[in-house]
Amino acid sequence: MGRLKLQTGIKAIEEEPEDCEATNSNKATLACIINSEIGSVLAVMRRNVRWGSRYISGDDQLEHSLIQSLKALRKQIFSWQHQWHTINPVVYLQPFLDVIRSDETGAPITGVALSSVYNILTLDVIDQNSVNVEDAMNLLVDAITSCRFEVTDPASEEVVLMKILQVLLACMKSKASVMLSNQHVCTIVNTCFRIVHQAGTKCELLQRIARHTMHELVRCIFSHLPDVHDTERALLNGSTTRKQEIAGLNNEYAFGSRQLENGNVSSGYDSQPLSTSPASNASSGLVAPRIDESVLTVSTEKEAVQYDLHLMTEPYGVPCMVEIFHFLCSLLNVSEHMGMGPRSNTITFDEDVPLFALVMINSAIELGGSHIQNHPKLLSLVQDELFRNLMQFGLSTSPLILSMVCSIVLNLYHHLRTELKLQLEAFFSCVILRLAQSKYGASYQQQEVAMEVLVDFCRQKNFMVEMYANLDCDITCSNVFEELANLLSKSAFPVNCPLSSIHILALDGLIAVIQGMAERVGNGSVSAHTPVNLEEYTPFWMVKCDNYSDPSNWVPFVRRRKYIKRRLMIGADHFNRDPKKGLEFLQGTYLLPDKLDPQSVACFFRYTAGLDKNLVGDFLGNHDEFCVQVLHKFAGTFDFADMNLDTALRLFLETFRLPGESQKIQRVLEAFSERYYEQSPLILANKDAALLLSYSLIMLNTDQHNIQVKKKMTEEDFIRNNRHINGGSDLPREFLTELYHSICKNEIRTTPEQGAGYPEMTPSRWIDLMHKSKKNAPFIMSDSRAYLDHDMFAIMSGPTIAAISVVFDHAEHEEIYQTCIDGFLAVAKISACHHLEDVLDDLVVSLCKFTTLLNPSSVEEPVLAFGDDTKARMATVTVFTIANRYGDYIRTGWRNILDCILRLHKLGLLPARVASDAADESEFSADTGPGKPMSNSLSSVHVPSIGTPRRSSGLMGRFSQLLSLETEEPRSQPTEQQLAAHQRTLQTIQKCHIDSIFTESKFLQAESLLQLARALIWAAGRPQKGNSSPEDEDTAVFCLELLIAITLNNRDRIDLLWQGVYEHISNIVQSTVMPCALVEKAVFGLLRICQRLLPYKENLADDLLKSLQLVLKLDARVADAYCEQITQEVSRLVKANASHIRSHGGWRTITSLLSITARHPEASESGFDALFFIMSEGTHLLPTNYALCVDASRQFAESRVGQAERSVCALDLMAGSVDCLARWAREAKQAVNEDEAVKMSQDIGEMWFRLVQALRKVCLDQREDVRNHALSLLQKCLTGVDGILFHMFCGYSALMW
Repeated sequence: MGRLKLQTGIKAIEEEPEDCEATNSNKATLACIINSEIGSVLAVMRRNVRWGSRYISGDDQLEHSLIQSLKALRKQIFSWQHQWHTINPVVYLQPFLDVIRSDETGAPITGVALSSVYNILTLDVIDQNSVNVEDAMNLLVDAITSCRFEVTDPASEEVVLMKILQVLLACMKSKASVMLSNQHVCTIVNTCFRIVHQAGTKCELLQRIARHTMHELVRCIFSHLPDVHDTERALLNGSTTRKQEIAGLNNEYAFGSRQLENGNVSSGYDSQPLSTSPASNASSGLVAPRIDESVLTVSTEKEAVQYDLHLMTEPYGVPCMVEIFHFLCSLLNVSEHMGMGPRSNTITFDEDVPLFALVMINSAIELGGSHIQNHPKLLSLVQDELFRNLMQFGLSTSPLILSMVCSIVLNLYHHLRTELKLQLEAFFSCVILRLAQSKYGASYQQQEVAMEVLVDFCRQKNFMVEMYANLDCDITCSNVFEELANLLSKSAFPVNCPLSSIHILALDGLIAVIQGMAERVGNGSVSAHTPVNLEEYTPFWMVKCDNYSDPSNWVPFVRRRKYIKRRLMIGADHFNRDPKKGLEFLQGTYLLPDKLDPQSVACFFRYTAGLDKNLVGDFLGNHDEFCVQVLHKFAGTFDFADMNLDTALRLFLETFRLPGESQKIQRVLEAFSERYYEQSPLILANKDAALLLSYSLIMLNTDQHNIQVKKKMTEEDFIRNNRHINGGSDLPREFLTELYHSICKNEIRTTPEQGAGYPEMTPSRWIDLMHKSKKNAPFIMSDSRAYLDHDMFAIMSGPTIAAISVVFDHAEHEEIYQTCIDGFLAVAKISACHHLEDVLDDLVVSLCKFTTLLNPSSVEEPVLAFGDDTKARMATVTVFTIANRYGDYIRTGWRNILDCILRLHKLGLLPARVASDAADESEFSADTGPGKPMSNSLSSVHVPSIGTPRRSSGLMGRFSQLLSLETEEPRSQPTEQQLAAHQRTLQTIQKCHIDSIFTESKFLQAESLLQLARALIWAAGRPQKGNSSPEDEDTAVFCLELLIAITLNNRDRIDLLWQGVYEHISNIVQSTVMPCALVEKAVFGLLRICQRLLPYKENLADDLLKSLQLVLKLDARVADAYCEQITQEVSRLVKANASHIRSHGGWRTITSLLSITARHPEASESGFDALFFIMSEGTHLLPTNYALCVDASRQFAESRVGQAERSVCALDLMAGSVDCLARWAREAKQAVNEDEAVKMSQDIGEMWFRLVQALRKVCLDQREDVRNHALSLLQKCLTGVDGILFHMFCGYSALMW
């Protein structure tokens, strides 16, 4: 059995051929449906007296043909044995169509017949495979569009009109619609549009349904454009060139209205066909064009090209789409319908019709998409007529119209931007940039809509890149990217007012652009930025690119072109101050040849923005031969082809100020006339005719627009003044009349506006734009790689940081805070990836101001205030996030970051040990693991009591004050809000990971590390003699700790840091006269550095050990206070690094430090322990340190500090060293080189004499046991010296021999 399958709408009953019974059932079902529709029509007809009386009359009068045809169809439908698609649809549609076309039927009958046709169409019985389907569909459209009926009441008329719309839409949506011809599709749209206008006098429902139907028709038609591949079907005879089509479409289509044979939709109330003249409340007097269904004419002044009729009778495609699209564009033709002056900024007539047209145009573009560019006629309509009208309606005071215009332009950018380069430039320059600023008279609503669309464009990832590459880097175009970026930055600034929606919109746009750059940077495609330089002269207007689709070609090309454009603007500035020096500057930058030629100077005048037009006019009007040559070359840069004389003259005089002297005017107009006649002779006989007529137009312009002229020239006067100028004959009257009215309505400005500003789009400028677009370079498409972001970011970074900072400062909502923070992080990422250190430093400076940490504390509890300030906490986290992520590229910004760290330190918000170097990790692993000291320290911090003076430097100290029970004053307990604020503060500091800045400093680039170290030294301040404040000392100690930490963490780069670190510690040591924490930290930090680095830096060993001489320079009081600890550290250093100390100077420093301790009660033990380690068994005795160690031992032997046993032990060390001398003497004997052997023997002898002398001195000691022991050891040294002296004397003998 058959079954109804719902596909789209109400679908046809599908036959199942494998089941014969099912097939028969389907046939019967369809027959029943049609029979039911016949019954419905007949039933309504019987209710009418006119039709019903014929059923009951007894005479032999025959029934009406309409009834007969319906009854005949009823007899046939059940007898058909074939499948329905083999039956001619005309057979079962014709009776219903006859009823619809009949002017004898009333509205109810016509309405039911229309419903029947709609029901049959929605069954999908008729498809492209049906017999004779093409004739059937054409017949159906002809009948519906020729519908006639008598109206008995307005409601029934409206019902019929709605049903007509319903059936027309069903025709276009049916499967068989592909068989409709171009002509019939145009007819359907035309009929629908007429109903739209007639609905203006009807009910609101009909109006809305008619508009909706029209919209759906357009969507249905243009949705087929992607399927149209044969573009030749859209061309005339398959041979019309694109250039001819574009030229032909510059003028208006002629839309006629052919009355169909039986008349169009009409009613008893309106016996005339439904015209396109709208009702008074529908279109405010707008005369709507109608589509010519038979012949579409595209006319120019030169030729009239017609579509062949057979194209309009073929299945519909591009021809009907071209006609419909032009029809929609014509609804926007402002100048035709309203007589608007070209300088009008607003559109004051009813927004209903243009808004309706714009909505349909937008749908057509959305559905046609990029396929429009495959069809030259459609593309030319978009490029010229549509965009020209969009430029006018873009200045509409209606937010609805403006918003829809912007939506259309956004769609056009997405799909067709490669074909709309100059149009997009004009739209942004003449519409968006004008509306978005109040100084041009735009309302707040207009500004808001303009800003919204600009933000939408900014959210397109490659929009700004493409604007920069195609416009900013083109010497003939304006700097759209730069102007848009400046607009967004300025619009985000709230000037003496709270934040508004426009400020937030501008901020969103800025951040969208910045985040787009950050995403491209994240793709890992940042290339090295190489500066552009011109090494020789090349005509800048002839610079070409070999391949606009290959980045390796177009990227250097656009960067070179942008460099040229910048240099030209600098040259223009020089020229405006002194023309001669300006040209010399351009010669020096290789933009003009060493020997000036007319062509190069002319192109400089023609293509350089910002020139003083008065100076250019004076130069061009000068009688000098070179200036005259430049003038003619300058005129040669214009394209006046197929351009009216007044339009060409306007364009020419817009580029400079016409001089006031008659001779100069003559020279200028002669050059213009020669060029114009060369390109557009038209009806002019020669260039003299062009010159005379140009003069006449200038005079007419002065006459008409000079307020001092009271008696104005009439049209007859103008025609009479121009008699016999065309080679002795007269010019056509129509030609002169057109020129006269053009000048009267629109003044030729002989004093063009100077300087910046956004121009208005006049008709002459639009014509010039269309001429340029034909010769323009290809549109450069950008991808997701950061080819030009370095140059773009360098332009907008400063204003962007300032704008985001101001908004962040004025904002009060956390959402806006987060938006700004996202922008700051994106700026930091881009700056780091492009190595823009100055920008990153500026960003850090701006952010540090918002942390409030640099502000003088004016609150009792700054910790709690910080916890309550969301903005400050977010800024603080951001500062340290940037420092941790992008520290490699921070330079002077380290100072601001350290100021914040010091403030946190003073508030007690940092852990006891912020900076832990790598070598300390094992030492502190039991307490704090890597990366954990922050949380471990802060987790134990509690809230200070309210009102407690901050006498302690840390939160733990203040916590102890809070818990102290010894004070008599009662303490107020913190509130829940204060506890929460304090907890937020702690969480914020934890998120900052401040310790990572220093523990991870080993990964910083060298320059950044050096700047960090210098910033620490700067933050510590220069130490001064005398007492300093505890706060200053605490800061200096903290900075010194951090400096030592990064020094130890960067032992492989100690060469980079050592000089600064040493000088800082030296200043501390030499300026301190009393024991204090700072000098303690300096001295022991220095010793730690030497301990850690000696094993790794042999080349720096001498410098490191030499630095320990600073300890010898300590003030006596300071040295006495720390002597024991210093000696212990030196002892550790010696024991750990004795094998790494090889130089005499290094051992001199060590032994000097040890010798000092010999007479210090507390330090002598540690000092002697270190000396014992060196000399015991001669393990670390060397020729370089022997004498020094013997001398140090002598001092310990002579010292009376401690027991006499230590002096005896010191003497034993001295005597035991003789074994080392003997060993060295044997080694000297085995030396191959005799000179070397002699030298070693001499040195050994000297060392022996030093030992003997030292023992001799101790022999005079007053302590008997020490003196006796020294004498015995001396005797032993003298008697056991045979081996040493023998080798020494052998050396001397060899030398003497």
